[in-house]
Amino acid sequence: MVLLAEYLSINANVLNEFTKKAEIAVEVEDKDVTTFASLGWKEVLGGLKSGELGCEFLQDFAATKLDAIMWPLLGTVVPFEVRADQSAVGVNNPKYTGNLLIKSWNPLSGSVGDEATVGVTFPTSGAVTRATS
Repeated sequence: MVLLAEYLSINANVLNEFTKKAEIAVEVEDKDVTTFASLGWKEVLGGLKSGELGCEFLQDFAATKLDAIMWPLLGTVVPFEVRADQSAVGVNNPKYTGNLLIKSWNPLSGSVGDEATVGVTFPTSGAVTRATS
């Protein structure tokens, strides 16, 4: 599969026109429950789950564009949706949804001659769900 038309929505704002990369990652803590009965083998159980949404955007400072959308969200928890393609959600195009803490915003980054980009990672707040309908 080649990602050609990834879908990203943050706080009900579809950000496809600015998004160069969106990456959802989830994990679970491993908790060591090893005892002497383990006979020298480590045993683990899953603990708390967490996630992150990493994004790379092309910046736009126009009145209704990316910076104007994201700046007011700083410090708030907002809903998100990400999927591999902009087409309808289905078994071949699941959606991942949840809430994000807009923990940081890097409005300007780049060197001479570079495109103005924004690279950020937002921690999830609460459950991340996967749905096919």
